[in-house]
Amino acid sequence: MSDRPTLDEIRRAPKVLLHDHLDGGVRPATIVDLARESGYGALPTDDAENLRLWFEEAADSGSLERYLETFDHTVGVMQSAEALTRVAYECAEDLAKDGIVYAEVRYAPEQHVTGGLTLEQVVEAVLEGFARGRRDHGIRVGALVTAMRHQARSKEIAELAVRYRDAGVVGFDIAGAEAGYPPTRHLDAFEYLQRENAHFTIHAGEGFGLPSIWQAIQWCGADRLGHGVRIIDDIDVDGGEPKLGRLADYVRDKRIPLELCPTSNIQTGAARSIAEHPIGLLRRLSFRVTVNTDNRLMSGTSLSEEFAKLSEAFGYGWDDLQWFTVNAMKSAFAPFTERLELINGVIKPGFAQLKWSRPPA
Repeated sequence: MSDRPTLDEIRRAPKVLLHDHLDGGVRPATIVDLARESGYGALPTDDAENLRLWFEEAADSGSLERYLETFDHTVGVMQSAEALTRVAYECAEDLAKDGIVYAEVRYAPEQHVTGGLTLEQVVEAVLEGFARGRRDHGIRVGALVTAMRHQARSKEIAELAVRYRDAGVVGFDIAGAEAGYPPTRHLDAFEYLQRENAHFTIHAGEGFGLPSIWQAIQWCGADRLGHGVRIIDDIDVDGGEPKLGRLADYVRDKRIPLELCPTSNIQTGAARSIAEHPIGLLRRLSFRVTVNTDNRLMSGTSLSEEFAKLSEAFGYGWDDLQWFTVNAMKSAFAPFTERLELINGVIKPGFAQLKWSRPPA
């Protein structure tokens, strides 16, 4: 019997997703609907299937300008409370259909106020969509509110995260171009969050290297690294046995979670291919690796498809996929008791059932 799971089997496995952008996972048909309803006239096409292909081609183009343009369109149609609630609900529905039992989905409230909404109205609209999704589909989705690192609203957004943390916001994040916008520019926000005992992750170590990771951890106190794939730059593999530098050693020793997004990393140039992705070495060296989607629309992917690609490239079986999943649940910003309940009551039994229910080859 082969231990290699099929894509259909992976879809049935109880999975956990920590790094997924709300504006990067909108259904193409929903974008077309919302553009028509809101009068947004800048879409490259109003045919949903052609629009899906356009998003994937733009994201694969190798042009950062074209890649970023894709988000102009999704954010452009997400400027009303009704649109935000619909997109959040459909996000929860799509993730549940992919077998995800717990997810943390991030978005930047400051990007959704051009239609007149307040930051609070944006957060409440998204939380409403996630709450409906949980009621209808059983998936728990926590929101991560994100500040844009090239703007100056991070303290305000951090205060928003704390204000809504008992209503479904599980943490805070900063995102946007790393180069030229180090996380230390937002030190007041991170120090505030630490004083408030609040959770936060920081996009670091994707577009920029080790200094970004070092600042995120040692200056800002990040609980997790959004991407963090460039930690590979501090691992010497030339001499046969990998030798970890001091930062890589610290990240591994402290079990700091890496929110790796394989397909997205290839599109942004952080890795050449799935087979050459640093996740293979980082998993072998027992870093706290998690697998994520980043932007499901732009990357034309799902968490199940990410797992299937890794399984094909590295020969991963059920035990490996369970290891990634338990890592993610351990690293989630949900309460400890809920994490344990999902690991012991849902994830491990679900993987065991799939592993042992396959007919002999």
